[in-house]
Amino acid sequence: MSSPHASASEVVRRSLLKISPLTVLTAVDSLDLRASNQISAVVGVPLRTLQQRRDVAAFAVSAPIAAVRALVEILAAGALDEVVRELDEHAESPSFDQLSEAIDRLSAQGVSDDDLVAMLSFAVGEQFAAAAHCRRLLDERPDFLLPPLPEVGTPSTLATPREVAPEIRAQRRARREAQRQQKLRKPSPPSRPSRPPKSKQREVTVREVSAPSDHLTVTATAAVVRRRLTLTPAESARFSAEHPLSGTVVLIEVPFDAVDPEAAELHAKQRPALVVAASDSAVLVRPIYSNPFSNRTLFHAWRRLQLDHVCYISDERVALEVLEARLEELGRLSDEEWNSLY
Repeated sequence: MSSPHASASEVVRRSLLKISPLTVLTAVDSLDLRASNQISAVVGVPLRTLQQRRDVAAFAVSAPIAAVRALVEILAAGALDEVVRELDEHAESPSFDQLSEAIDRLSAQGVSDDDLVAMLSFAVGEQFAAAAHCRRLLDERPDFLLPPLPEVGTPSTLATPREVAPEIRAQRRARREAQRQQKLRKPSPPSRPSRPPKSKQREVTVREVSAPSDHLTVTATAAVVRRRLTLTPAESARFSAEHPLSGTVVLIEVPFDAVDPEAAELHAKQRPALVVAASDSAVLVRPIYSNPFSNRTLFHAWRRLQLDHVCYISDERVALEVLEARLEELGRLSDEEWNSLY
């Protein structure tokens, strides 16, 4: 049985190991991943690599979570529409029995286990209202049980150094000392005559030039264009990437991915987060953490925003309801800082 404390991202990754590789690759091959389609690099590049290398397990374990979620959303789309139809007026927040019965009816109608696993895992990953029921179905039904993620070994900087024989150490010290003495005896090369300083030419922008001039160098500085954020269809239905809060770092309460057995009473923590899209009542954020992890990258703007330590921003996007009228804003990313994250 899978761990009840598995994070939402882990459930989504494990679902790709459960689904038939043929189903996954057929879906990937149907995608047009050309750069001209404005698919973000963090999603498009891993999917193109999967098209070429055909290694679903490697993709599930090591691809950015944004790419994994996008693929699972594609796999889940058909079954998600069907289960919404089956649940009818209960689709927003079904009970466990209602969802379980709807799954049974879809299975009897010929919907494959692959499609149902993708749908349940996608609901967990997107933290739908019925996410807890979806976790339970994945855990309790043998046909849906997700395999564990394989261990991925990473080199440790704290590894015990290899033992070196004392005689080898002595030979190395003697060789370094001989090289040092040879450098001391070697005469210094004659110094080159210093080059005359280059005359500096004044650089001006196009606005400063009123008439042609032989001694002015005219340069035009290209403006930095903020990269456009690509939302998934589910995200686009709830949020706008053009919202005024997009690109702003705020302080907000972010729920934990999993329950900590040692502090079961804690369910969320206030932390900085980058708003990538928003609506009038909710925000889509990338949380910012103190510790590095496989799905986090260094947040270069931490010092400028006066955060008190080095921070790492998650690749994962989390939808949060905004219960108060105003969020505490810490600052807005420049176009260069925004582009470095996508």
